[in-house]
Amino acid sequence: MIDEISLKILKILQEKARIPNVEVSRQVGLAPSAVLERIRKMEKRGIIDGYEVRLNPERFNRAQVAFITVTTTPHDCEKVGVKLAEIPEIQEVHLVTGADGFLVKIRTGNTTELGSLLCEKILSIPGVLSTRTSTVLATVKETSRIPIQL
Repeated sequence: MIDEISLKILKILQEKARIPNVEVSRQVGLAPSAVLERIRKMEKRGIIDGYEVRLNPERFNRAQVAFITVTTTPHDCEKVGVKLAEIPEIQEVHLVTGADGFLVKIRTGNTTELGSLLCEKILSIPGVLSTRTSTVLATVKETSRIPIQL
């Protein structure tokens, strides 16, 4: 179980992962060494998976977001998932219930690139039966943060 101080630390780190350890310690009322030790323990226990930099997709010509459902043959499901995960433009691959096998999130520069990706990479994977694409017109919220209740 994670205590309240560790939850506060996690909440702070989710807001700004590069916050100085001294500032985290000030906010939670512990010595910097104690905060660092708690963070290291949470990393070791797998509570903290890692740290990432969020890039502005528009600066890298990757503003077009789409969600694609990928229907597969039942016996090829695992292989298809592995192949989808290897495509750099695909950011997320989720095995879902229902008629579809996977829900994937992709980022491309535009709809032309999206079409090429579908035809040349996704539909060419053995075991992919069909796809259904929803392109994103505007993003209201996008986050990878986990809500933490204190």
